[in-house]
Amino acid sequence: MGDHKEQPVRVGAAVRRRRRALELTLAVVAERSGLSVPFLSQIENDRARPSRTSLEKVADALRTTAVELLAAADPACSVDLVRADTAEPDFAPRVRSLVRGHHQLHASEFTGDHDAGREFQHRNDELMYVADGAVEIEAEGRAYRLGRGDTLYLTGGVRHRWRATVPDTRVVVVAVAEHIEAVQDRSR
Repeated sequence: MGDHKEQPVRVGAAVRRRRRALELTLAVVAERSGLSVPFLSQIENDRARPSRTSLEKVADALRTTAVELLAAADPACSVDLVRADTAEPDFAPRVRSLVRGHHQLHASEFTGDHDAGREFQHRNDELMYVADGAVEIEAEGRAYRLGRGDTLYLTGGVRHRWRATVPDTRVVVVAVAEHIEAVQDRSR
């Protein structure tokens, strides 16, 4: 009891809503993402489930994040239990959402290897916590080495990339959702 959402998340409608809100055609999203128009159409119609890599490409093309698309696809609940053994089938074991649904806060657990070349820049603030292992994070021209129990806070808008430096590293990333207007004048 209390555990729900047994059905897989269907991200297609969220992708379509975002694309239409930006007034983009499937062809434009295909060009930006490097994915085919037929595949994108299948995603939007929930006839294909994108891999984590494909979802990230779609999210980049739509100027959002994979986490935002997944959250927009999953209705928010006021109380939602996420069990430790819960994994998103196509993305396991690399990423596990710790907060499901369209909320003001997102949290994800990343396990193992990570695409070190992928650069991130989030609209709002985020916190990275190393639960196990070690990571190296590059932000604002500096490299930060974090070990178990260390945290790094990144202000919204800071470009960064990170990589695990130890096998089976687990990193928890908590961020203010992209749809929230949390950015303030930072010139003070």
